[in-house]
Amino acid sequence: MALPKQIKREPDMALSGPAVAAPQPAPGSRRFLRWLGVAFSLGILALSIFVLVRTIAEVNWADLRAAFAATGWNQISIAVALSAVSYLTLTGYDALALRQLSLRVPYRKTALASFASYAISFTLGFPLITGGTVRYWIYSQSGVSAAKVASLTLIAGVTFWLGMGLVIGAALTFDPAGIAEINQLKAWVNLLIGAGVLAAIAGYFVLVAGGRRRLRIRGLNLELPGPGLTLAQMALGVADLCAAASVLYVLLPAGHATQFIHFLAVYVFGCLLGIASHIPGGIGPFEMTMLKSLTTPTQEGLLASLLLFRAIYYIIPFVLALALMGAQEGMRRWTALREAMDRGDDAAP
Repeated sequence: MALPKQIKREPDMALSGPAVAAPQPAPGSRRFLRWLGVAFSLGILALSIFVLVRTIAEVNWADLRAAFAATGWNQISIAVALSAVSYLTLTGYDALALRQLSLRVPYRKTALASFASYAISFTLGFPLITGGTVRYWIYSQSGVSAAKVASLTLIAGVTFWLGMGLVIGAALTFDPAGIAEINQLKAWVNLLIGAGVLAAIAGYFVLVAGGRRRLRIRGLNLELPGPGLTLAQMALGVADLCAAASVLYVLLPAGHATQFIHFLAVYVFGCLLGIASHIPGGIGPFEMTMLKSLTTPTQEGLLASLLLFRAIYYIIPFVLALALMGAQEGMRRWTALREAMDRGDDAAP
């Protein structure tokens, strides 16, 4: 994960002992990989647009309205509650990172920084810029430096990818035939990939448990969490993904026969395609994956579920995050104004 250019490398992040420097590819290789990544993202975007246009062209709008009407308030209520669980779990990402960095920040501020950064970056995309900016704006009020906010963001990112890796590795290993319907690979190939992913995570755990936790990334010295916090990262990452996937699962139309483990694998694949496309919120690639991989009584019912999921998990938290940040800034300025007025009264003869 690249660091924003505006982040200042500060000496207070230096660690005792040698740091392992991340290998840097040659300039020519970097340019090739950059263009390859751009081409891959554009390919995903083009395929997503093609599939979505074809799907929407076949939608019966009267059936779509009926699908919305058929979604019960109990489904919506449960989806809202599961969204709250997911975002609550995300606050644990920051809490673990703060503990690793030996920083003490009140949980209410940690919760606001985490919720606002994720709610905004999920919707606007570019998480290192949007989420990092929100985190710095909030944590800097508690005296946290830019370098430590960058380290916090990296550690939180590790938590996310550990959870993602565990879920996709387990799905490929324990349901290789079912995943073959999604990625069109042979079941034994999926089994090998899943085992490889789980082995890589196990290797990472052995590495940090053995004490090789120091990294140097673009001038920033970072110490990864130890075995105890790493296990907590894994548990949080899996819990967050399961809660987020459950939001959409409970909104699926009645009559679908999709088992949750299979659905969870489809959801994670959709998230991965969304991340690879660099499209804000993964909108397009995520929907394409769901529409092509899930079997429901009607496409209209599935499309209605996807639209409701976007509203509940993305739009509502985004609006709430903006409101909370505005209220927090207003309160901070009002407090500063009152303190200035009190000082003026004390200085008056």
